[in-house]
Amino acid sequence: MLYPIGIQNFEDLRRGGYVYIDKTGKIYDLFSTGKYYFLSRPRRFGKSLLVSTMEAYFEGKRELFEGLAIEKLEKDWTRYPVLHLDLSGVAYDRKDVLIKVLDQKLSEWEGQYGISAASDVPGLRFQKVISTAYGTTGRQVVILIDEYDKPIIDNLDNPELQEYYRSTLQGFYGVMKAKDECIRFGFLTGVTKIGKLSVFSGLNNLRDISMLPRYSDICGISETDLHEYFPDSVRELAEANGLTEDECYRKLADMYDGYHFSEDSVGMYNPFSLLNTFAGQKFHDYWFETGTPTFLVKLLKQTGYDISRLSEDEVEIDTAMISGVNDYVNDPIPVMYQSGYLTIKGYDGMFGVYRLGFPNMEVKQGFMKMLLNVYSPSPEQSGSVLVSKLYRAVTGGRPEDMMKILEALFARANYQIQGDAEKDFQYAMYIIFELLGEYVQTEKQTSNGRIDILLQTKDYIYVMELKVDGTADEALEQIEEKGYAKPFAADPRKLCKIGVSFSSSTRRIEEWKII
Repeated sequence: MLYPIGIQNFEDLRRGGYVYIDKTGKIYDLFSTGKYYFLSRPRRFGKSLLVSTMEAYFEGKRELFEGLAIEKLEKDWTRYPVLHLDLSGVAYDRKDVLIKVLDQKLSEWEGQYGISAASDVPGLRFQKVISTAYGTTGRQVVILIDEYDKPIIDNLDNPELQEYYRSTLQGFYGVMKAKDECIRFGFLTGVTKIGKLSVFSGLNNLRDISMLPRYSDICGISETDLHEYFPDSVRELAEANGLTEDECYRKLADMYDGYHFSEDSVGMYNPFSLLNTFAGQKFHDYWFETGTPTFLVKLLKQTGYDISRLSEDEVEIDTAMISGVNDYVNDPIPVMYQSGYLTIKGYDGMFGVYRLGFPNMEVKQGFMKMLLNVYSPSPEQSGSVLVSKLYRAVTGGRPEDMMKILEALFARANYQIQGDAEKDFQYAMYIIFELLGEYVQTEKQTSNGRIDILLQTKDYIYVMELKVDGTADEALEQIEEKGYAKPFAADPRKLCKIGVSFSSSTRRIEEWKII
């Protein structure tokens, strides 16, 4: 089977014989029932391929749709003039970049329709192109805009440049409303829908289908798709990794499934990770490694957001906030949701509140490792290496080695420049044991400046109490006074009690004791 990894052009995909998950029925439904649409989806989730498929359909390339749902639905196959603008693939780090991108595309369209540019204003040139395309062909125009928000997303931490791009794009996209009589269909995609900084204020007739259950599977791969299109791929992947087919399906779901784009939608697999897994016959964090959310991690730290809530599926957000990004500087959660790092886990219809959490293990592990680099002093040692060392110590019944690893970690000189020592220490310990929790059973409770940690393996139980600016003896005394170890009195596994003292002034683990 040929997997279309990195192929976003529908015609290339079909002529090359690559596997294609049929989304054409959804495209026909959109075209038949409305005019202007907006779709938000995470990066590498199939948005560009969807737009390319629409382009081929509106250009009347019937031969590319043989055997697909739309072949039976469409009777006319009218060829419309299509204006396709893709704002991806460029770093928008200077004011002139967007103007150059728009100028290049406008010049292409103007050459196509024999237009002489009479203005240096992109919006006015766009109006002229739309009018001429309609007048020349006698058919209304189709406008497809992919990654409409890329210039703004690139500058979430540069307010001045962001505002310039917002204003420029607002004037450009607003042309679509002014030339409505010349347009048959408009479709815009992006990662976020920015409310307060909206570029759509001049285009208020867009129908946002991002969270409609009817279109929840318009991008991505569903469980049904997985079984229908990839049974042989799953079998081959299972054999290559020493798994049964059922075990392979479960692992694929744990790693890559779990995206929900409405409260009632089916779970969707990340197509980029799934296809790469089949092609390489290896489970890996493919999607996460193609783009690290450094800005989001920075926001989490700057806002003081309690990151321990992220993995407990306790992040709550109301309906208005989840569908648009407003005050992201003070609340990064809407951006995390729309970017694909969080997804819908539950919904309280009475109050209109969504519960969010990580969609799958790929995203959770990747994000936690990113956070570890922020909150712990281990830039030269990856989270995977650290967790591997701790895992061997914990499962091997070597608590002294575990504590020496942690002690050495916080003794690094570069940790001295960190900010809030107590909070950073708590978060670092939380993240470390959250990552370790994939391999051993962990339980954590955070309150009043302390973290209680319980680790359980097949042969060992570790009860750990951490004291900030206290003593290891005080930590051990609390274990006894609170009876943390009593539930395991009759357990045949070996029990270790660990008291740890961390100093907020030296920013190090001062002492630890094991009994």
